[in-house]
Amino acid sequence: MAIERTFSMIKPDATQRNLTGKITAKLEEAGLRVVASKRVWMSRQQAEGFYAVHKDRPFFGELVETMTAGPTVVQVLEGEGAILKNREVMGATNPANADAGTIRKEFALSIGENSVHGSDAPETAAQEIAYWFSGIELVG
Repeated sequence: MAIERTFSMIKPDATQRNLTGKITAKLEEAGLRVVASKRVWMSRQQAEGFYAVHKDRPFFGELVETMTAGPTVVQVLEGEGAILKNREVMGATNPANADAGTIRKEFALSIGENSVHGSDAPETAAQEIAYWFSGIELVG
């Protein structure tokens, strides 16, 4: 597998419970390396822009409210097969369906407050990374 980069976000439900370090540790233990990281409090405009792909979905309003309720940690992860690896470590979107040992099984409160987000494809990763980081912020 090739070394690649992916986008990862620790959502407000997790940052408010002071889980940033525990979640990042699980990612690092899985062989992913943090090459960029910052804590941001999304504005409504930023949340709507980041999640624009979902704007016509019934959960969009609730998603924006959830994501603007507190700070998030946005990160770029690097490693072999980073996109798939990150998604495996995160676990299923619904924590009830997530495998034991995954971030969502251990930390998520619900489907909506599921603690983390991660890119699902190379194109998405590139878009999401560019949304939050300039090239000079990626330090590998």
